[in-house]
Amino acid sequence: MVTPDRPAEPLIGAAGLARLLRSARPPALLDVRWRLGGPPGADDYRAGHIPGAAFVDLDRDLAAPPGPGGRHPMPDTAAFQAAMRAAGVDGDRAVVVYDGADSTAAARAWWLLTYHGHPDVRVLDGGYRAWTDAGLPAETGAAEPEPGGFTARPGALPVLDAEAAARLAGEGVLLDARAAERYRGETEPVDPVAGHVPGAVSAPTAANVAADGRFRPAAELRERFAALGAVPGAPVGAYCGSGVTAAHEVLALRLAGVDAALYVGSWSDWITDPRRAVATGDA
Repeated sequence: MVTPDRPAEPLIGAAGLARLLRSARPPALLDVRWRLGGPPGADDYRAGHIPGAAFVDLDRDLAAPPGPGGRHPMPDTAAFQAAMRAAGVDGDRAVVVYDGADSTAAARAWWLLTYHGHPDVRVLDGGYRAWTDAGLPAETGAAEPEPGGFTARPGALPVLDAEAAARLAGEGVLLDARAAERYRGETEPVDPVAGHVPGAVSAPTAANVAADGRFRPAAELRERFAALGAVPGAPVGAYCGSGVTAAHEVLALRLAGVDAALYVGSWSDWITDPRRAVATGDA
């Protein structure tokens, strides 16, 4: 039984989702396809999606407008609740979220719904690619889900602000989920300042998944994170450019048995205050 004290397993496979969709009360399905700087995910959604899935726009529905809190700040609670209700989300009905393949965007929806108190949220491992590779049906156009009654109650997962992230980098383990070259400050294609939070450890989230977009086995993830000092019981946090791929890191850590806090504003928030130090290189 899923309860707030015993959350659902965070991943589900394509075959498992197909069985759930045939059950007496199928889950709400959220399509969260999105690419940083890429074409709108809604175009991919209309071209083909899992039957019954509602499209959720990451920039509009899973973040507040860009500003002092970064490029994807925490959404306003009321606005997030309204977006989830419009997508058919209820508090007592399972939710399955998916994106194109690697769960980077889907993890943001998983994290936000879990943070806001939903007890049964799962990510389709391998995303839409896994669904279609399994020969399962798709539909085009746009679904019109019946509105849900989800009530957002924030605070169910730990979060960091800039000051807490700085402390954690010195007293615990703060993982930087961006590509290693961005961590080192060799390139910065999105934000105006390159580098990383001093004391943070490079842990690119791309290494959490295999070539097919599915998460690596839990044992491999445990080994990976343990080598970085992120072990069960240790104070661990994660950040990225704007809090999207860092949610993927938090999900991977959950699979490895490690609880981690998310710095939602991430690097795009950190650099809004010029008094905050910036590190480059591998240290």
